[in-house]
Amino acid sequence: MANFKGHALPGSFFLLFGLWWSVKLPLQHCWRKQQAKGRQKLHPFFTRMDLIEGIIKIFFAFVGIMAEQFVPDGPHAWLYDHEGQSWVKLMNWQHSTMYLFYGISGIADVLSFSSPSAPPGLDRLGLSMALFVEGFLFYFHVHMRPPLDSHIHSLLLVAVFGGSASTLLEVFLKDNILLELLRASLAVLQGSWFYQIGFVLYPLNGQEWNLELHDNVMFVTMCFCWHLAVALMIVGVNFSLVWFAVKRCSGTPSDIEIGMKKTSTSSSSHKALLQESDEE
Repeated sequence: MANFKGHALPGSFFLLFGLWWSVKLPLQHCWRKQQAKGRQKLHPFFTRMDLIEGIIKIFFAFVGIMAEQFVPDGPHAWLYDHEGQSWVKLMNWQHSTMYLFYGISGIADVLSFSSPSAPPGLDRLGLSMALFVEGFLFYFHVHMRPPLDSHIHSLLLVAVFGGSASTLLEVFLKDNILLELLRASLAVLQGSWFYQIGFVLYPLNGQEWNLELHDNVMFVTMCFCWHLAVALMIVGVNFSLVWFAVKRCSGTPSDIEIGMKKTSTSSSSHKALLQESDEE
């Protein structure tokens, strides 16, 4: 991650999943709301999407580990140099460990939606653990760095640990749409903030930031709040679009209930007429 591309890779990962969740989760919520009471089981189409999501996680994690380990100046799977008596590229190893746990989260997704014996909530527990490990590693990742560098990474921990906590709650509060939307929002926030870190520490225009200036620390803190506001707005807009699209295509639940009542009423009256004709 010691360059802009290294921050753009995980940023793209979280943006992709955050935007995807901001569409998929409201769609699942609308599907449940349209179903009759006691019939809350999701359509097999959603299960296939979850399986694909887990496979994509595993793929991204594999690509991330390979990129960290086998770039020209990477550790190439060497952890300790016995001749030099030193560790080999611990930063790369920390990033590889982070990707490893997201790969484990992908495996948990695949098991949750392909194996009937998998315990409920395994997929969310795996994701919560991956987020916690990411935050845990980053907390000890930026010591002895300039103030702005350390601060901009510490702000990332708000999104990471917040996502871990909300996802852990989803293990016990299943299908809670508020927690699911919060998870999507924090994923979008984390993805956009990875890009922001890349722009600040490795500016593409060549104009470097003063990493010691306190005003820059104040601006970056305010900028983080803007990123949060935009993430919430994106998820809110996507939820509204999905809700209106589903409502327009399938009708409201009240319409469905009225139609069912009309059908049952007409069928009962038809049976009554048949009985009268038989008696005559």
